[in-house]
Amino acid sequence: MQRFEKILISITNGFNWVAAAAVLIMMTVTVLDVILRAFKSPLPGVFEIVGMLGAVAISFSLAYTSVEKGHIAVEILVQKLSERAQALLSALYSLAGLFLFLLAAWVCSDFALDLMRSGEVSLTIKMPTYPFVFGISLGSLLLSFVLFMDMVKSLRELRRK
Repeated sequence: MQRFEKILISITNGFNWVAAAAVLIMMTVTVLDVILRAFKSPLPGVFEIVGMLGAVAISFSLAYTSVEKGHIAVEILVQKLSERAQALLSALYSLAGLFLFLLAAWVCSDFALDLMRSGEVSLTIKMPTYPFVFGISLGSLLLSFVLFMDMVKSLRELRRK
C-alpha cells in the first residue's frame, strides 16, 4: 500500500503542476488581452480559453488538495468523538466521496465521448471541448484513488484502536 501511496502522490503532484501552469497561462492570456484591448486589438476567444483552462486548473488540483488535506472541514463536533468514531466517520466520508467522484468521472467521460462524436467545438476559436471534459473526468478519477487511499488508512486506524 505504501508503494501505491507514493506513486499516487507523485501523480497528484504532476497534476498539480499542470493545474498551476493552467493558472499561469490564464493570467498571461488575460493580461495580454487587457493590454491589447487598449490598442483596440483584443485576443479572440479569451473567454473560452480562460474557461477551459479554469476547468483544467480546478479538476487537476483536486487530488493534490485532498492529499494535502487542504479542503475546508468543520471538525468541531467530530473532535469531541472518540478516536475510533473519528476514524469510522473519516472512512465513511472517504467512501461517500469515492463513489461521488467515480460517478462524476463516469458521467464526464460519457459526456466527453458524446462531444467527441458530435464534433462539438467552442464558438469563437473552434477548439474541440471534449479534451477538457476528459480532463475533468481524469481529475475526478485521480481524486477517487486518493479517497480510496484515505479510506484504507482510516479503516486501518479503526482496526488498531
